[in-house]
Amino acid sequence: MIVYQTEDKHFQIRQTTKNDIDLIYSFIYKLAVYEKLEHIMTATKVSLEHSLFDLKQAEVVIAEVDQKPIGFALFFHNYSTFLGKANLYLEDLFIDNEYRHQGYGKLMFKYLAKLAVERSCERFDWMCLNWNEPSIKFYQSLGAKPMSDWITFRLEGEALKSLSVIK
Repeated sequence: MIVYQTEDKHFQIRQTTKNDIDLIYSFIYKLAVYEKLEHIMTATKVSLEHSLFDLKQAEVVIAEVDQKPIGFALFFHNYSTFLGKANLYLEDLFIDNEYRHQGYGKLMFKYLAKLAVERSCERFDWMCLNWNEPSIKFYQSLGAKPMSDWITFRLEGEALKSLSVIK
C-alpha cells in the first residue's frame, strides 16, 4: 500500500482482494459509461473474480481518499521479444469525476511507474481513445508519447524513472 498525506486529505493506493469485486465491477462500469462503451461491456462480477483472483490474469489497485474509494487501475504484464523483458500494461485507470484535476490520477501513474521500475520493466504502455483530449494532454504532460489512432502511450528510459520517484 502507498499512502500520501496532503494538507487536508489522506490518499492511499491499495491492492484488491476478492472482497472488492463489487467495487471493481462498479468502477469498470463507470469507465464504460464515460467512454460511451457500456453497450459492449460483457464483464460480470463472476468473470472478473475468476480472471483477476483465480487465474491472476491482471492486477487491480484502488485509490482512496479518506478511506473512500475514488478510482481504480487494472494492469498486467505484456512482453517485448525485442527487449527480452516483460513490461507493464495499463488496461484501465479511472478516477471519479469529482476527484479529477486534484493530482490523484498523476499519483496513480507515479505508483504504476514505480511498480514498473521495481519489476524491471523497460516500458509502461496504455491506450487512449483518440477523442479523449483531456486524457491525451495529461499523458503527454507525464512524458508519454502517442503512437496511433487508439493512441498507445509509453513511458521509458528517463521519463519512466523520473515519474517513478515518489516524494
